[in-house]
Amino acid sequence: MHGEYKIPGGKLVVVDLEVEDGVLRHVRVAGDFFLEPDDAFLALGTSLEGAPSDTDAAGLAARIEAALPEGTVMYGLTAEGVGVAVRRALAHATDWTDYDWQLIHEGPQSPALHMALDEVITAEVAAGLRPPTLRVWEWAAPAVVIGSFQSLRNEVDADAAREHGIEVVRRISGGGAMFCEPGNTITYSLSVPAALVQGLSFADSYAYLDDWVLGALGDMGIKAWYQPLNDIATDAGKIAGAAQKRMTGGDGAVLHHVTMAYDIDAEKMVDVLRIGREKLSDKGTTSAKKRVDPLRRQTGLPRETVIERMIDSFRVRHGLTAGQVTEDELSTAHHLARTKFSTPEWTGRVP
Repeated sequence: MHGEYKIPGGKLVVVDLEVEDGVLRHVRVAGDFFLEPDDAFLALGTSLEGAPSDTDAAGLAARIEAALPEGTVMYGLTAEGVGVAVRRALAHATDWTDYDWQLIHEGPQSPALHMALDEVITAEVAAGLRPPTLRVWEWAAPAVVIGSFQSLRNEVDADAAREHGIEVVRRISGGGAMFCEPGNTITYSLSVPAALVQGLSFADSYAYLDDWVLGALGDMGIKAWYQPLNDIATDAGKIAGAAQKRMTGGDGAVLHHVTMAYDIDAEKMVDVLRIGREKLSDKGTTSAKKRVDPLRRQTGLPRETVIERMIDSFRVRHGLTAGQVTEDELSTAHHLARTKFSTPEWTGRVP
């Protein structure tokens, strides 16, 4: 069995192993990490010999840490990362390079249609009817997008939203409310086969699927990192938030979408969103306006250039060919936008 795991912010770990009578045998660990002394490298594999094959990543990491020589120095490598690579090998997980990725980047669409397209495209990936897809959004209208389980009245000031002409929609994934305006927001979705995140915990899958965009931001001179559970941050503040939805049917798929603040009308955002002091208390700030630091200021680049460089970075790392939403997918999405995502029943399903 073969498993690979790119440690977020670190290096690639590759594990090959066999399972005999329910335990790990012939475990071999490799990668482009740095490790001293050499005896520590031997311990990576030998410490896992005989481990029950149902041991979780934390348990495998504990075995490794107990076997490492005193004074071991690891760079770009963690014991937990090796454990995750083992779990991915056992789960027969796939890698980014196992797929032919498709890009969808089309003209502005309504907020409700974007919600529907996420559901339709990810269901198509789960059914094996389309390749794994990176979809970059263009917004036709300003919107507040609330999480699947959020209370509508607790999150949004409905009167302020109407006054500013902002549509409120509910997405199928969990997480918090997002304030989005055309020209000020960069949003993208990854619709990926479930096999790509096999062996990863829910939290680890966020970091794994965000890793490419951290690299893209680094290429633009922004030192960014994944901040559990679902934020991307820099020294200047949060720049993005992610959310996920696991889809059943076929071989399964994961929807991972991210909204990034290119620029922001902070006064309007605070007017429309009911961001309470309790939510801000663990963010190290007393003002909602200070929670988000836009990419425009950090990069000095036009929004279109930031998007172009992100796409180019993905293409270099994983390969990417241009595609489009099919007529059938668009028809289904329009139907869902009308009958689900534009209805008071769905938007207010948690009043």
